[in-house]
Amino acid sequence: MTEAERTRQFTQLYQQYAPGILKLCLGYAGEESLAQDLLQESFVSVWNHLDQFRGEAQWSTWIYRVAVNTCLSYLRKKKLPTVSAENIPLVQLPDESSGKEQQVQQLYKCINRLAEADRLIIALVLEEKPYVEIAAITGLTENNLRVKIHRIKKQLTEIYQQYGSI
Repeated sequence: MTEAERTRQFTQLYQQYAPGILKLCLGYAGEESLAQDLLQESFVSVWNHLDQFRGEAQWSTWIYRVAVNTCLSYLRKKKLPTVSAENIPLVQLPDESSGKEQQVQQLYKCINRLAEADRLIIALVLEEKPYVEIAAITGLTENNLRVKIHRIKKQLTEIYQQYGSI
């Protein structure tokens, strides 16, 4: 593949997948600036390993896996403590400012309270990835994935109820 073809392919992949990867990174980071950094690191890794893509999975599966590994690697390097509901106050939004953007931010604050693996799964569900693809990214069977998603949704509901509805 020529350098021009490689650049064109990378640009297309970035344009197609960057918005979803940013949401995934936001689920791990909990803040926009760190999520942007993780997005960029993820795509630097995609660029560096683009020639190693073997086509055994879909592009989206491979890119999401790279992003997940980037996020997990960052969290391990920084040795960030596991976030628990007791450690971070969740700001109650005033009723009059319940815009969609604030609801999304509130959702990601709640997601950030989940375990790493659960954050990955729910971020992919929110991206409306097919269960087959999520299972491939996470290494779970589809049946196990469905059970985990049910439990994650129940846990998120409990967080919402504890801190007020979105």
